[in-house]
Amino acid sequence: MKRSRINQIIREADAFLQSLCFRLPPFAYWTPEEWRAKGGECREIVACQMGWDITDFGSGDFAKVGLFLFTLRNGPADGSGKPYAEKIMIVQPSQVTPMHFHWSKQEDIINRGGGVLAIKLYNSTPDEQLADTPVTVSMDGVSRTVPAGTVVRLHAGESITLTTGMYHTFWAEEATALVGEVSAVNDDAADNRFLEPAGRFPAIAEDEAPLHLLVGDYARFYHV
Repeated sequence: MKRSRINQIIREADAFLQSLCFRLPPFAYWTPEEWRAKGGECREIVACQMGWDITDFGSGDFAKVGLFLFTLRNGPADGSGKPYAEKIMIVQPSQVTPMHFHWSKQEDIINRGGGVLAIKLYNSTPDEQLADTPVTVSMDGVSRTVPAGTVVRLHAGESITLTTGMYHTFWAEEATALVGEVSAVNDDAADNRFLEPAGRFPAIAEDEAPLHLLVGDYARFYHV
């Protein structure tokens, strides 16, 4: 992805969040120069990969296969700190997040506003393929069993619990959706099992300076 495109996505995402009265923490708006001046007091942000996260999953077409995320809070992958994470995501109409599951992380996905969030569900087989067995999920505390491959739809305020090993892919319908995630500790380096090969973090062509740092940029700008 080009850095200029990433900067544009950040600006558009920030405007969308503010239109729905969702506010990001102060560190979201630090410039690269401000990051260079930070010390050990910010180590948690970097170590736990909190912040801006924009990916096209290696597709080269963010509008069709991609996702905007901001990790608001997270614990360390080694379990030595807080045992939970929270993200905010923006899902555009017909923009797909590829089919995947997590080995360790259980998560609640919440439609915080905007369009409808559509989620297709499968169990996984022992060899990590799609199972044809019925899928049982909790949706706002109500258990529901659906056939493999069912698409469930979350309207604003509705949520679903995705357990470990449960394959899911999602997209928005009708309008852009603001989506929350509350989960166990998030480890994007080691806890994503994509059904088809996908790149979790994009390769970036630096055609202009970063507006704000992505989580993958910290190593270049923050040195303690």
